[in-house]
Amino acid sequence: MRHEAIQTAYQTLGKEATFYDGMITCSTLPGKFVCGLVWNMNKVKNDHYLEVALSGIPEDFSGKMLEVPVGTGVLTMPIYQTLPQAEVTCLDYSADMMQSAQRRAASAGLKNVQFQQGDVGKLPFTDESFDLVLSLNGFHAFPDKKAAYRETCRVLKPGGTFCGCFYIKGEQSRTDWLIEKLYVPKGYFTHPFETATSLEQKLKQRYTEVTVTAIGSMGCFTCKK
Repeated sequence: MRHEAIQTAYQTLGKEATFYDGMITCSTLPGKFVCGLVWNMNKVKNDHYLEVALSGIPEDFSGKMLEVPVGTGVLTMPIYQTLPQAEVTCLDYSADMMQSAQRRAASAGLKNVQFQQGDVGKLPFTDESFDLVLSLNGFHAFPDKKAAYRETCRVLKPGGTFCGCFYIKGEQSRTDWLIEKLYVPKGYFTHPFETATSLEQKLKQRYTEVTVTAIGSMGCFTCKK
């Protein structure tokens, strides 16, 4: 079910689809071009890293979950349709991105998903509020990464899961070069960047169980607090 939700994520968006959506799902001609040029990924590889990044979410998850950042909701709204018993909070710093996700949640009839604007570096939640924290493609953009690591761990309950993915350097030279020449100057990504090794080390400082998998230049992780 998870695999099918990822595969059909873009197709379910209708008129809400943007260039970003096509790129993140590798589902449009421009999106496939960017995935191939920058990330050296085709649709199969793109779907694979997303499956690994989302594998920390149980198929029957029914607890409290935080997604930060939610972005446009292109990847996760189809997933939340398969988790009707979960209580999901989606947070993003960008009001525009979050509005897109809200419209998609409404179109999908999701009643168990709420939205809140906020900063990952200062999450507006009490300690140990969530059973699971998900962060897809966010940490490489966060300006204060130390605060992001601290806050996502702080709001997670003992025994809870932190999972997701983001860009890691040192895996593909072309990707690293394009990130430095294009994405950093535009402000899309911010230094410093992790390697697979440094990411694992950093997560092990906060979590008892850590699995890091590098798929191309994407570092996918699942941790237990």
